[in-house]
Amino acid sequence: MLRSKKVIKFSLLTIFMFISCTTIYGIHVYIQARKSFSQSYRQIKFHNNYILKKKPFTILLLGIDTGSFGRIDKGNSDTMLIAAINPKEKKSSLVSIPRDTAAQIIGTKDFNMQKINAAYNIGGSSMATNTVASLLNIPVNYYLTINMGSLEKIVNSIGGIDITVPFSFQDPYTGDQKFIRGKTHMNGSMALAYVRMRHADPEGDYGRQKRQQQVIKAIYQKAISVDSVGKLVPLVDSISKGMTTNISFKDMETLFLSARILSKNVTTDHLQGTNAWIGDGAYQIASDQELQRVSNELRKTLNLPKESLKNEEVYQNAQNKGFVFNANYDQNYTIFQH
Repeated sequence: MLRSKKVIKFSLLTIFMFISCTTIYGIHVYIQARKSFSQSYRQIKFHNNYILKKKPFTILLLGIDTGSFGRIDKGNSDTMLIAAINPKEKKSSLVSIPRDTAAQIIGTKDFNMQKINAAYNIGGSSMATNTVASLLNIPVNYYLTINMGSLEKIVNSIGGIDITVPFSFQDPYTGDQKFIRGKTHMNGSMALAYVRMRHADPEGDYGRQKRQQQVIKAIYQKAISVDSVGKLVPLVDSISKGMTTNISFKDMETLFLSARILSKNVTTDHLQGTNAWIGDGAYQIASDQELQRVSNELRKTLNLPKESLKNEEVYQNAQNKGFVFNANYDQNYTIFQH
């Protein structure tokens, strides 16, 4: 009987020590993660706590073409996606914006209309945010900017991702790696090459946008299924060192805790443009109808009423009366000072 009590006491002590050590380790990991994340955070003057209050909100995701394949300049936003999230209705939309989309760059001293991916190069994440907000007539509450060189580290930190490759290809412009049609487990190097390739894609940049959405969703699904707090620090480290954002650590915690629920109802889309030449530059011109369609869908997710677009892109389309949208041939497009 005495021996039995000693065994029980020892077992309870062991369990207590295990729980205590796990809790202390968890706190340590939490502090380390928060410290790493603080390097990326950029405070904003007006913050309405959309995430903490579980209000509908948007995040502009910017992938900058630096940090990979030897690129070290500031770079343009090679990838632009807007995520609209409605926590209470448990739904979200992910929309790709082609980097060559003609748009008015918001925040420059003089009138400036060019490829939308130049907004980041000219005025950073803030200018890119304002430009997208004007283009689609939506509020852009948050941004998350990450250089493409960090993508490799992020994928490796979560043990790789599983992707269904739509067609076989090998591209000398992105490391000459071979991709075979079908389900493939990718490490960071493969994932980076996969999202960067566009020369071998029959859909060009639109095909690349689909692959970018694939990889983002795969990373998201893998990250929220992390089964050990010990894996959290390398993940946060890999993200924070190549990222800037105005999402606070507390907001990010809230997002992480609700991520499994939000991930169940995600729709994906893209802004479709028509090939055009403006001067000697190749652009994508979005029609009024397409801009309005995407605006309506995003506003619907955000529980906002439909509003007719009255921006610079609509004005320029009206001036180019002879331009044929959805044509399968290249055309000239003229920018009129306004």
